[in-house]
Amino acid sequence: MIATQTLLDFFKETRVHTETICAPLQIEDYVVQPIVDVSPPKWHLGHTTWFFEEFILKHHKKGYVLFSDDFAFVFNSYYESVGKRVVRTDRGNLSRPTVEQVYAYRNYVTEHLIELLEESKDLEINKLVTIGIHHEKQHQELLLTDIKYILGNNPLMPIYDTRTSSHQDLENQINNTAQSWISFPEGIYEIGYNGNGFCYDNEQGRHKVYIHDFEISNRLVTNGEYIAFIEAGGYSKTLLWHAEGWDWIQTQQIKAPLYWHLIDGEWHQYTLKGLQKVDPDAPLTHISYYEAFAYAQWRDMRLPTEFEWEAAQEHFDWGQRWEWTESAYLPYPGYTKEAGALGEYNGKFMVNQKVLRGGSIATPKKHTRATYRNFFQTGLRWQYTGIRLAK
Repeated sequence: MIATQTLLDFFKETRVHTETICAPLQIEDYVVQPIVDVSPPKWHLGHTTWFFEEFILKHHKKGYVLFSDDFAFVFNSYYESVGKRVVRTDRGNLSRPTVEQVYAYRNYVTEHLIELLEESKDLEINKLVTIGIHHEKQHQELLLTDIKYILGNNPLMPIYDTRTSSHQDLENQINNTAQSWISFPEGIYEIGYNGNGFCYDNEQGRHKVYIHDFEISNRLVTNGEYIAFIEAGGYSKTLLWHAEGWDWIQTQQIKAPLYWHLIDGEWHQYTLKGLQKVDPDAPLTHISYYEAFAYAQWRDMRLPTEFEWEAAQEHFDWGQRWEWTESAYLPYPGYTKEAGALGEYNGKFMVNQKVLRGGSIATPKKHTRATYRNFFQTGLRWQYTGIRLAK
């Protein structure tokens, strides 16, 4: 368990970082919702605040008064057991509460949470605050990628931040590591979180799996390697695709990764720095599981399972891209959900999703780890998703 003072500093640091991500935005940017998977920045600011109010302050701070009786309805996400909420597709229709009011809400809840941490030594409260911090960190990743989608689908393709930005500098870092294959013998490997720090319930319990011998790439697939797939007609070769994936690319008219544009015979991509030429040596990003699978088929290889990835991760660098795996998102042996409404956090999504491992340049510090299990539906690609091959 984190010491109270350290937890207090961690909480303050996290709250500030969310607002730092929003600092380059114009007021008009805060309410845009181009698609159902992308939430307006204003909603993220309110939702991460509501989480602390709903699960901690309401129940543990004596005399606490809600900032607004309406905000639970506006900023609840998917917690059915907590109460009614705005339909997800309608988040972008909320011109009110205003951005100013949402920031006032954040300040109000932050101040009360700080007071609670300063006056209480309750380990249960510390546990809930820790979950709330990592919940906000998850939304920091979503927030940045949602902002990129909002700006990247603006016909002007504006630059996210005209000032120096670490996210922009890291977005397409070149990895000059030569391609090689790391071999692992068949055998029994232990999978799952094993430590004293924070982890999500879906990383438990630790268990043994039998893995056949395999090889895994020491680096991610690059843009240049994926361009070769496109130029070889990869998007028109039916046999490379799952039936569902083939239907997806035909229906959606998908011919390249998200944010890619063919201009005068050259591939460009929208980045946080605006429209740039695609760097062939940068790691591929913004692809769906369908595309990852088809590319691996084209290379006569495959995606690693999440268990292979975890067994091998100490032997390669990771963290630039969320890496698709061939594993369905399922509970580990002995999995138990958190009690109460927090039990809706992970377990309810263990159907029709694929596991991603590693983290990305949008993942905030002190958040990801080797056992972290992200999960998305197979057609989604607005996150920084990439490919590591196995064979």
